[in-house]
Amino acid sequence: MYNETKNWKKLKEIYNKSSEVRSAIPHPRIMGVIKECGGKMWMGEKQWARASTDFFESFRNYDESGAPQRIQVLKYLVLANLLMGSGINPFDSQEAKPYKSDPQITAMTDLVGAYQRREVHEAEHHRDTIMDDPFIASYIGDLLRSLRTSYLIDLIKPYTRLELGFLAKQLNVEKNEVEELLIGLILEGKVEGKIDQVAQRLEITKTQPLSRRRYAALDKWTGALEHLNSAISGKVVSGAGDARGEFERMGALMM
Repeated sequence: MYNETKNWKKLKEIYNKSSEVRSAIPHPRIMGVIKECGGKMWMGEKQWARASTDFFESFRNYDESGAPQRIQVLKYLVLANLLMGSGINPFDSQEAKPYKSDPQITAMTDLVGAYQRREVHEAEHHRDTIMDDPFIASYIGDLLRSLRTSYLIDLIKPYTRLELGFLAKQLNVEKNEVEELLIGLILEGKVEGKIDQVAQRLEITKTQPLSRRRYAALDKWTGALEHLNSAISGKVVSGAGDARGEFERMGALMM
């Protein structure tokens, strides 16, 4: 009930109480239900990693009990993994691998492949085939945003200046949406640069890697030491020359 009404506060109370029960070993199907609700709860709070963990436990328990819900929860597991930006393919696990070719899962496996290849247009093409699930449909916006963000980071890497119109065309979105994504990336420190509002372009600041900056600082420090050493040597030589002249004068007087 609380899951359907998205009352995450009440759902968390029940979830925590059920997780604390240690007096009996629950049936795998019951654990599957508890963990599925937990996963949906964490998704509602946008805690993708915790949702992924609970969905995997739910899938494992459903699979152990032979419950048909395992396919549905496996889809949710894939969704959570994509939203958390994990580079791990959930179908690589021993438990999920047998379902990789299941007709009900194919659309999600294709979506995973498109995500890993950063093919945002292909991912959008698969969107329509998975929208029949209301729960998944409610997170499609977050998923596409995550994918577009990853694609955008890869796209701008070689450049120092890019027109917002060009980026919008590459992502197949409006310029204001590209600007919103870029602002988020800049604030999070994932992109170093600024947006020129007048020229409508992204100006990227190219900074040297830390190792190169360290070498440059070391080289500068070495040069300063060499300069100091030359200055000291010059003074020593000059002092020796003055002393030698004085000895010569004294020798002349003695003669």
